[in-house]
Amino acid sequence: MTQAETRYAIDPASAKALDTQGLRDHFHVGGLFQDGEIKLVYSHYDRLLVGSAVPAGKDLTLDHIPETGTKTFLERRELGVLNIGETGTVSVGGESHTVEHGEVLYVGMGAGAVTFSGKGRFYILSAPAHRTCPTRLIKVADAKRVELGSKEQANERVIIQLLHPDVCESCQLLIGYTQFAEGSVWNTMPAHQHDRRMEAYLYFDMSPDQRVFHFMGQPSETRHIVMANEEAVISPPWSIHAGAGTGSYTFCWAMAGDNIDFTDMDMIPMGDLR
Repeated sequence: MTQAETRYAIDPASAKALDTQGLRDHFHVGGLFQDGEIKLVYSHYDRLLVGSAVPAGKDLTLDHIPETGTKTFLERRELGVLNIGETGTVSVGGESHTVEHGEVLYVGMGAGAVTFSGKGRFYILSAPAHRTCPTRLIKVADAKRVELGSKEQANERVIIQLLHPDVCESCQLLIGYTQFAEGSVWNTMPAHQHDRRMEAYLYFDMSPDQRVFHFMGQPSETRHIVMANEEAVISPPWSIHAGAGTGSYTFCWAMAGDNIDFTDMDMIPMGDLR
């Protein structure tokens, strides 16, 4: 079964007037990773599509959703699939790919229907594409690793860049995840914006009672959304995106927009945050 919903883009002036539930209705993505289901959220921010597929012993096929307005899902889109569960299989274009935990399968535009099977918990990310890039399985050993932060600032971490220009060719989609050292809980501080690209975060590898406080909004009008395990958040181009957890966690970041320059960031001085 495939379920999809649409999230419309709103401007920062409207967003700062929202209450807690209003923020969650627009930007929080919960209820993902349901056994036997494909769940999708179609965002009007750069038309990024966020979702999940949990085969749980079945075959789940993603081929068409009305939200894209195309005959097939990948007719004018590219796809990235991150497995946050046990080993699973993703089949596309007549080939089957065994995807281990932490690996990403990139699927190029026009590849056809995509079938998920096995024990994987697949995080789905898709963006519009204007050219076809080769489908490729990206293993953790292939990733570019960037170590940042310090224990003193509680943000010692390693950034695992998988769908990234230095690792794998894509049209506009970037995907990776960040893992924290023991005792570190802060992500993406000092904060930044990139008005040319939107972003989505998935928080995972958290215990059921653990939470991450995800900070968003313009630098002078920050808000927060409380995130539980395996929940995602949509980050508009005008918003900061940062968080602090009650314990260690991992988060997947994905970006789409005008460019694929990971370092395209407009840094925000700490003193400017309100």
